[in-house]
Amino acid sequence: MADASRRSLLAAPLLMAAAPAAADAWSFRLPSLEGGELDLAAWRGRALLVANTASFCGFTPQYAALQRVHDRFQARGLTVLGVPSNDFNQESADNATIREFCDAQFGIDFPMAALSHVKGPQAIPLFRWLAAEGGGEPRWNFHKYLVARDGRAVHGFATRVDPEGAEMQRAIEMALAATA
Repeated sequence: MADASRRSLLAAPLLMAAAPAAADAWSFRLPSLEGGELDLAAWRGRALLVANTASFCGFTPQYAALQRVHDRFQARGLTVLGVPSNDFNQESADNATIREFCDAQFGIDFPMAALSHVKGPQAIPLFRWLAAEGGGEPRWNFHKYLVARDGRAVHGFATRVDPEGAEMQRAIEMALAATA
């Protein structure tokens, strides 16, 4: 009996690490690509489109589409958030190089988190929460999550889903139509 109790106590931190106890996306803070911090609570009441990004991937042109989506819907209440990751071995090793690439190649002005892990047990808490909320774990770069205005993760989109495609546009419109 004592061994079983001890095993369950030892397993508890692992379970908590797998699915962070957070009520909504506004509970998270991320290091910013430029230094400092991105407090997701600052976007309370807005819809978020969160994407894990990479500079040297066949899907890297999605940066341009993400920027156009951000430009198109920003005034209506959508924020695109990029989270660079080298989990698939296609990203630069430092934040300054990533920022330079994003500026020079795509003119990215949506918020960008610092280089982060997005899958597995080392994933940052936001990505563990998004996966647990039904968005699934990224299988590749440019996996996208649409978070509703109330901070609930509503949908995950695989890499191949075009940010400007009909499926994504319908989902964004629905997220923006919902009240927080």
